[in-house]
Amino acid sequence: MLGRTDRRPRLLFLTALLISGAFAIGTRLAYWQVVRGAELRELAAVQLRQSVIMPVERGTIYDRSGTVVLATVAYRDRLAAYPSHIPKGRKAAVAMELATILGLDPDAAGRLGVAVAGDTEYTVLAAQLTGSQSDAVHAGLDAGRLPGIGLEAQPVRVYPGPGGAPATSLASRLLGFTNSDGEGQYGIEQRYQAALAGRPRVVVASADVSGRPIVADEQVVEAGAAGLDLRLTIDAGLQLQLERELYAAWVVDKAQAVSAVVMDPHSGAVLAWATVPGYDANDYREAAARDPGLFVDPIVSGVYEPGSVMKMFVAAAAFDAGVVTARTVIDDSGKLEFGQYVVYDADKKANGPMAFEDGIALSRNVVAARVARMLGPDTGSASRALYRMWDRLGIGRPTGVDTSAEVAGLVVDPSTGRWADVDLANRSFGQGMAVTQLQLAASYSTMVNGGFGVHPYLVADVGGEAVPRAPAEVVLDASVSRQLTDLMTHVLSSVPFYARDTHIPGYLVGGKSGTAEIWDAETGDWADNLYNFSFVGFVGRNGPAAVIAVRIGSAAPRVAAQSALWLPISSWALFRRVAVDTVDALGIRPNAATERGDGRP
Repeated sequence: MLGRTDRRPRLLFLTALLISGAFAIGTRLAYWQVVRGAELRELAAVQLRQSVIMPVERGTIYDRSGTVVLATVAYRDRLAAYPSHIPKGRKAAVAMELATILGLDPDAAGRLGVAVAGDTEYTVLAAQLTGSQSDAVHAGLDAGRLPGIGLEAQPVRVYPGPGGAPATSLASRLLGFTNSDGEGQYGIEQRYQAALAGRPRVVVASADVSGRPIVADEQVVEAGAAGLDLRLTIDAGLQLQLERELYAAWVVDKAQAVSAVVMDPHSGAVLAWATVPGYDANDYREAAARDPGLFVDPIVSGVYEPGSVMKMFVAAAAFDAGVVTARTVIDDSGKLEFGQYVVYDADKKANGPMAFEDGIALSRNVVAARVARMLGPDTGSASRALYRMWDRLGIGRPTGVDTSAEVAGLVVDPSTGRWADVDLANRSFGQGMAVTQLQLAASYSTMVNGGFGVHPYLVADVGGEAVPRAPAEVVLDASVSRQLTDLMTHVLSSVPFYARDTHIPGYLVGGKSGTAEIWDAETGDWADNLYNFSFVGFVGRNGPAAVIAVRIGSAAPRVAAQSALWLPISSWALFRRVAVDTVDALGIRPNAATERGDGRP
């Protein structure tokens, strides 16, 4: 046939080519599916699997009884949505009901509506619901009004005990809190983070389409370990009462802060520890926004010039060296001149010769300065002798207490930084140096417990196992301790306003007050009419059973009289209130058999 072209060879060639290509492809597919199939399936599984760190439950913190919970874990619901599973016609109604339950303002409600209107697989609408909000969501779920909405139980740290001041939790500045990552911040929570947090559980699991692990497919890599419980030395009842006393003084005295610590002077166990103002650790974000300084615990993290409470350290050094006794007569000349510098008694009056114990009771600066100078043949040796007693009693170094952020104080070693005559005088009554409140409590404990060095502690046992304690070391001779105890008793019994304001029928009390000016770094001068008021003392039936250190910080006195700057609630009156609470909490009965007609044992 004219024009016919026979293409059969070409068709055969093309057919052969296609068959060859198909064979090659089939061979390659067989290679991937059969030869390397298992390997590829494993690679795919690896890509779909993920490592998941699952926190374990944080340990509980108890008071000394082991029954009162100070910090624990509770579960709160997280509100989640699966927008792609919410029918489009019902998204607006779901968003409106949720906004009502959450009590959102228009802007927040609008943002929630946008999240619900999307087509994502999963989104969190609220991190933590209240109990009533969870109940309302449950009701909506049961009634079928909230399709595509879920509640997920989440662990949260809870501080169940209300504090002694409004809007606070119990022992807030001592305990600290945990942040959103479950990490302890400040106080006990930070110091014992490792023990409380335990070790997280680590698993490997495949992820679903929304990227969440499939529990049924998980493989445990690390079993983890639950957090350990802590039992503190704190007495919850005394702690609450202490916070109430401090709050009352804070309000009445209009102080910047009021702090106190109550210790067993023999063991070092802390029975109560508080600062007002505190905060609610359950709502630490609000406290952070209002005043982050509330998180800092001044009992261990703040230093201040303590004033005349340091006169007891002069007495300790003088009794230890044998240079004076309680009845040694010292001339109170009212002032001492050191070239251009003059050291005065508070009233700038001379009382003349007086017994050393009366000079301490009446808080005469000149008496303390004269005795400090008697500690050595020259100023240098006397300065070193006083400093050595500070060091022996723990001034200028951390106590080692088991909480976070303890500081050492600010003192100058005369061996490396020479003290002038006026420095020795000033430091004999607590000026030109700075201490922490806990250092004072520990030092006074050693003075009155027979002379044994005290190491304060807050945690009695971890995970049911007692925390080992180093054996006590002798710091002072027992005879010196007795002299110091008698001197503190004399202070409170011989001065009329002390005797009136610290008297507790049937109990032995002793102590020393201190008042110090406050340096204003902004003005470069002393603050006008603002002072730190301190008192450190003991209470017991026949001897010291508890040492109490109180500080009323940055307060303005109302009246100046009898060489004292007076507050509505003085530091020694606050001591008495706390002392009464302490003997009641410890169950220490009064010594009625030795009570005299005036009620003083």
